[in-house]
Amino acid sequence: MSLKVIAGSARGRIIKTLPHDNLSIRPMLGRIKKSIFDIIQFKIPYSIFIDLFAGAGSVGIEALSRGAKKVVFAELSDISLSLIKRNVNMLGFNDKAKIVKCDIIKDFAVLQDKYDIIFMGPPYKDENKKALALTYPVLRNVMRYDILKDDSILITQKHIKEPVGNLVGLECFRTEKYGDTIISFYKHAKLENIRNETGF
Repeated sequence: MSLKVIAGSARGRIIKTLPHDNLSIRPMLGRIKKSIFDIIQFKIPYSIFIDLFAGAGSVGIEALSRGAKKVVFAELSDISLSLIKRNVNMLGFNDKAKIVKCDIIKDFAVLQDKYDIIFMGPPYKDENKKALALTYPVLRNVMRYDILKDDSILITQKHIKEPVGNLVGLECFRTEKYGDTIISFYKHAKLENIRNETGF
């Protein structure tokens, strides 16, 4: 299976991935990815971006194509890591990409840095097709390890039935629904200037 880069320097280029029935790599639908990047487009140039549960790297590569300064791809699956490396090499983004193998729940400390944009799209189900609920634990790690800058945007992709509790210091300021997928946008609760910068 393959996907296309939507916009930017690599527009129209092919990203290799695996079939939809592979639960370890669940590529984002093109229309959802386009909507997300249309919303955050003015934040992307020169940004430090992290793609959590990166899969084949589609989201992070889209950010690089649109002018991100650096993208960190965080993933545990060896299959996914191989695809990310292949796609990054093929598109010539090696110098702007950092690929990290880690368990995003257990080993989050290795990702400790400051990021302008954080995207997380964890799998909805495990290899036995059992429902997962990974969004809240990762949000908790984001706050614990203090990886947000004052004006950062954090974006989550989750199943509509997955519960997510509130976290002190983190405010959801926009939510979009696409079928059974929910995309939420977060910011530091103490700041308001993000609305002015992004037009929300």
